[in-house]
Amino acid sequence: MIFYISTLGCKVNQHESDILAAGLMSRGWQAAGENETAQVCIVNTCTVTQKASMQSRQVIRQLLRSHPGARIVVAGCYAQIAPAEIEAIDGVHFIAGQHCKSELADIIVQTVAQADGTALRSVAPLPYGMRFNAPKAPAPGVRTRPYLKIQDGCDSFCTYCIVPHARGRSRSMPPEQVLDHLRQLGDMGYQEVVLTGIHLGGYGKDLSPGTNLLTLMEAIEKSQPLRRIRLSSVEPNELSDPMIDLVAESDLFCPHFHLPLQSGDDRILQKMHRPYGRDLFRRQVEHIKRRLPQAGIGSDVLVGFPGEDEQAFASTLELLEALPLTYLHVFPFSARPGTPAAAFPGQLPNEVIKRRTAQVRKIGSAKKQAFQRRAVGRQTEVLVETRRDASTGLLKGVTPNYLAVLLDGGDHHMNKIVTVLVQDLHHDNRLEGCIVDPCLASDRRMPSAHTENHSNVANHEGEQNEL
Repeated sequence: MIFYISTLGCKVNQHESDILAAGLMSRGWQAAGENETAQVCIVNTCTVTQKASMQSRQVIRQLLRSHPGARIVVAGCYAQIAPAEIEAIDGVHFIAGQHCKSELADIIVQTVAQADGTALRSVAPLPYGMRFNAPKAPAPGVRTRPYLKIQDGCDSFCTYCIVPHARGRSRSMPPEQVLDHLRQLGDMGYQEVVLTGIHLGGYGKDLSPGTNLLTLMEAIEKSQPLRRIRLSSVEPNELSDPMIDLVAESDLFCPHFHLPLQSGDDRILQKMHRPYGRDLFRRQVEHIKRRLPQAGIGSDVLVGFPGEDEQAFASTLELLEALPLTYLHVFPFSARPGTPAAAFPGQLPNEVIKRRTAQVRKIGSAKKQAFQRRAVGRQTEVLVETRRDASTGLLKGVTPNYLAVLLDGGDHHMNKIVTVLVQDLHHDNRLEGCIVDPCLASDRRMPSAHTENHSNVANHEGEQNEL
């Protein structure tokens, strides 16, 4: 069987698609090549916003057109939340909920033969005590910097978010399995792994005995399973000072933090059911910059939440302007059915949300450019990706503090960490550098991430799946 997987949404979805692809290939199936028609198409959906649900439906219909006669399997968060909406699309063969995710490859193999024209459905409420189902081996997919999902689900129930209903309660991969998977990825030759989860800061609370993300980081630091580890998003109230200090003193953990803010106004944060205030967020960002002057610090901002008056929005703008963030992920609020915020009073007109979103994105763009400019003239380390930049044909790579850099060089540099002198920031806001002879590099450790360079002062970036 030839299969094709289309993935929408977050890094966790990407990781789960990689696991599914590996499972199907271990059963003798083949991934479709470019322009090859698949016999089975799988859509790993997202439903974090109404737009994401709409895009999931659009992808299903596109695959029905581009892969005529293929069996269509729909999985993921949208499949869990709204199976009836998917079932209404003529041509869908199977709808899989989150409860059967770990067995999905076997289920797909068993069900694709049952083609009677009726959509089969395996969707059930997610049990409270659902366990973390870790695969025996990691499936890195095609990325140079693979994701490793170490946590799933969420207990927070923010008033705008449907994810706890789509993924269930928080659950974690046991520490010994995390270390084992990291060692396996290191043995496969990977230089960097991104630790990810739906609520990464909640790691370990469900385990017995209980543990936490700091304890896991300490174990990883001691083990040194590969060259670089990057954390994905961690809540401000769960990023402790010892975690920041560990990264500051580490050659393993990347000096890059992503702290979701959502709003810079305490009243709106309370309405969102966010467990922190603006002062804590400010303190955490400032502490990171004290310990790691050249760290990359990203944040999420949700614009136009119900009741966000001009004063509340001004508070958000003031906080964003004042802090040394280096990129922003900016999301306009949309009333998501099934969440409390969808029924809140004070819903804002779309034109107001659109205008405010543009304002915040302008701030994010300026901060990103300033951070990029401060990298020019510095020497740093870059992990070269295994695919060239499509528009220029140049090599491309990522610094520890999360800057993308274009490079001239041969394919033998791919999947290697090389010393680079950042030379220029082009008009299209892309950094370019040259690879430096390692023998001439004074320090393989990244100076722009761990030490202050007083000739360049230090100072977030923009899409959901960048990490």
